[in-house]
Formats: sequence, structure tokens, C-alpha cells
Amino acid sequence: MIHLPRVALEIKTVGLYDLVLQDVQKIAKKSHLNEEEILSILDSHPQILEDYKQINIEYNVSNIHLRNINVADIEDEKCKEDAQNINKNLDLLREIEKYTLDFEQSATLVIIFSIEFFVLFSVQYFIVLLNLKEWQWWIYSFFALSIVLAWIYAKKQRKVYEVNNELFLKKYEETLEMIDKLEESGCIKKSDLIIVECEEHV
Repeated sequence: MIHLPRVALEIKTVGLYDLVLQDVQKIAKKSHLNEEEILSILDSHPQILEDYKQINIEYNVSNIHLRNINVADIEDEKCKEDAQNINKNLDLLREIEKYTLDFEQSATLVIIFSIEFFVLFSVQYFIVLLNLKEWQWWIYSFFALSIVLAWIYAKKQRKVYEVNNELFLKKYEETLEMIDKLEESGCIKKSDLIIVECEEHV
């Protein structure tokens, strides 16, 4: 569902992907590349595409380069039903796409660490600046409890990531097959669904 010509164009022209472009330039051993050359490198170096996709997820830009099917344009009832199911899948994929990012690189983990840093700072503030040394064991106990709670929460969130990542992979393949079958039946043209440019980049 990712449109490679769009990927090549964005790597070449959009500042968000400058680090990816630098990697592409290192591989090509030259600073100016056209889109065909970038496409060739995407084909021979899959990690470049993965880096592009990861940046999109981090910045909440979808790697699903297909728009939903306009069901109103379909007359056949069976095709219309299949199109509606495809649209549901596409919506779900966009919703859970964030879970395809490694948990260790996710915003969730960053938030957990940020909260723990704030708690640690607060502990030091109460003990040192407010001169509450007689309460320090209670304060340290609170900090220790916050670490345990953060660990439990992180463990639960890791599981959420794992479950949703598996669901994403399953629904992704399923949706591709459904789109191919609908195109074979003559109900849609996949090329009409491709989003050739990202509104966020325009």
C-alpha cells in the first residue's frame, strides 16, 4: 500500500527525510540523485524504506498511500459490500499503524521516562530544598513505588504494541488481497486510490 514513486520524490524533496536522503547519497556515492536512482536504491536496500516509514510513524504521517474507496460510485451490491469492508480495514490500519514502531522507540516509552525523571526531580526538591530529611525514607519509598508502577505500565503497553503489530500485519495482507480481488472483478482501479502526495508536505 506504499507508493514507491511518492517515497522517492519525498526523500528527494522533503526536508523531513534529510537523514534518509543522506544515507541514499552515501550508498550512491553522489549528492544529486534523480527519483529513478532513489527507487533503485530502495529496491536494493530495504532498510532505507523502513527508515522512511519509521519517520512517518514518528511524525504521525501514514504509510498507507491509498484513499478509501468511494462506495457511492459502485453500483454492484457485492462490490459495494467488499469496498465497505476494505474501507473499514484501511481505517483500522491507519489507527493502529503507530504500533508498528518498536516499543523502545515509541512516544509511550519517552513519556514514561519523562514522568519518572520529573518524579526523581521532585524527590530531590522535597528532600534538599524543602529540608524534609526526616521524611526522606517516605519520599524515597514513593519514588520506588513510582518506578514499579511505571515498569508495570510499560510492560502492559509493550503487550499492546505486540498485539496491535500482529493485527496490523494480518489486516495489511488481508486488505491487499481484498483490493486485488475487487480490482480483478472490475469494480475499482487501484491506481485511482493512490495518494500521490502527502497533504502534510504540501
